[in-house]
Amino acid sequence: MSFIDEITNFNSLIVGASQGIGLGFVKKLLIDDRIAKIYATYRQKNTAEELLSLVNKYSGKLICLAMDISDESQIVEAVQQIQTEVNKLHLAINCVGLLHEGNLEPEKSLRQINSENLLRYFQINSIGAVLLAKHLLPLFRHGERSVFATISAKLGSISDNQLGGWYGYRASKAALNMFMRTAAIEYGRSCPKTLVVTLHPGTTDTKLSRPFQRNVPAEKLFSVERTVTQLLNVIEQLQEGDSGQFFSWDGSRLPW
Repeated sequence: MSFIDEITNFNSLIVGASQGIGLGFVKKLLIDDRIAKIYATYRQKNTAEELLSLVNKYSGKLICLAMDISDESQIVEAVQQIQTEVNKLHLAINCVGLLHEGNLEPEKSLRQINSENLLRYFQINSIGAVLLAKHLLPLFRHGERSVFATISAKLGSISDNQLGGWYGYRASKAALNMFMRTAAIEYGRSCPKTLVVTLHPGTTDTKLSRPFQRNVPAEKLFSVERTVTQLLNVIEQLQEGDSGQFFSWDGSRLPW
């Protein structure tokens, strides 16, 4: 039996829910009768139209919050808003990730590295996630089984790196994995019922991966719906000893 089935008032949080995988999770959880509440965060209203349009249809179940995870004060504010309504979360999935934006693109060689871009990668892909772990901890300090998952990437695996390149993205995802592994140990002491994991979604047909899909075989390019279904299956099958681990979309453990 899935841990979701064990809980009566199941509260969830999807961070980075305005598009891509995050929006996919929201849509999937909205039609799941086991889920009581879904808190969903977005960074900018103008790119969150589809998410915000769901609020009227699912009034009371879906609550949308503005939050930029590169700004700690916004994380604090969003968590406080959640705490005015509920005192516990059972599932949080951080879907925020940066691969390219504006002039920032994955580096092909050392020549293309600059500190500003590296800092941006780390701010979004690594630091934002550990700040979430910091401020969400009180909402996971309860006696019911829970999961705090963050979307990582196989490219963040140091031992799996055979091709090189993509310095900032790879390093920021490796740092994310370390942050979450370390947070899992602390959560294990202060809220032992909560499993903290990182997840590799596979290459998913989203804005993030679109410029880099050319060489991806059709069978390895997943729709958002497929990715979300696969990752929820992994989350629902997690066992007690799985906290602090790095899982692929098919449930296999990935090397650090």
